[in-house]
Amino acid sequence: MADSKVETISRLAQWRIENFGPCSYKKSEPFKLGIWNWYMSIERNRYLYIHIFPEPSKLSKEQPPVARFILRVSSTGSTRRFYISPVHERVLRTSEDFVWPVDTTFLGRFIIDVEFLDLKIYPTSGGVAGSIWPSDGKLQSVASQSALRCLSRMLDEEIHADLTIVTADGTLRAHKAVLSASSPVFEGLYHHQDVVDDEKETSTIHMEDMSQQSCKALLSYLYGTIKHEDFWKHRLALLGAANKFEIGDLKDACEESLLDDLTSGNVLSRLNEAWLYQLPKLKKGCFTFLFDFGKIYDVREEINNFFLLAERELMMEMFQEVLTVWK
Repeated sequence: MADSKVETISRLAQWRIENFGPCSYKKSEPFKLGIWNWYMSIERNRYLYIHIFPEPSKLSKEQPPVARFILRVSSTGSTRRFYISPVHERVLRTSEDFVWPVDTTFLGRFIIDVEFLDLKIYPTSGGVAGSIWPSDGKLQSVASQSALRCLSRMLDEEIHADLTIVTADGTLRAHKAVLSASSPVFEGLYHHQDVVDDEKETSTIHMEDMSQQSCKALLSYLYGTIKHEDFWKHRLALLGAANKFEIGDLKDACEESLLDDLTSGNVLSRLNEAWLYQLPKLKKGCFTFLFDFGKIYDVREEINNFFLLAERELMMEMFQEVLTVWK
């Protein structure tokens, strides 16, 4: 049935109920979030009871999710009323592990939103539960690891480095060949350039719009040795560099990363970045987050300042999105 489907984006899940009577039970279709398939179910007696639980499987039995989440029930339409749960954190194995009774008279059409603040699992060997976000997920062959170690040494020890990069607060050494292979802009700079200093075989490029640490993260990415925490810390600077130097895979990685952790606190700035750097997937994700999932109500105080600075074309797109959602 159409109203059994659950839509997901980032760490949000939304179930739109089209028809629910005074004495009814309904279960959603399975939906993927994290590494588990999930279900939601609702039933009404005196209260509206909402359950959320993982699909019974070997994974959910051996490594059940330790979920930290918030639920929200709201009526549909432009005058939405909300019932918001406290933050829950518990191990979820079956439909009996969590139930939220909501004292509401909602009948017919309404919406249930679940926002997962974190999902953790215990290692199979025992120990402390760890978050599944963020996760590298890198499985590399021995040959790839050896090549990355060589590239890391080339960068860290400046082995045959032939390029000096001047940043806003320091300098770094790199290799023109590596940068040229990674970026058509860099390749264009050096394709016909003669070596000025035959003895040192060096040249200089100015990147004063980046800090030394952000530029170091950029080089680490190009050399294949970037750490996950450094990528997340310098995502916005990396996005600007990827756009400037036409490094498509880095730009895509930044867009996916920024989409992965949308919150009410950052969605407006992410929308502005999506517009600035022409990121259609992030822009659409922000619109979905704000309008389809109703998070526009969480940023009412910030929206006025956003409109004062936003481009006219972006504001028109937002208005068109509102009209589409409220049809």
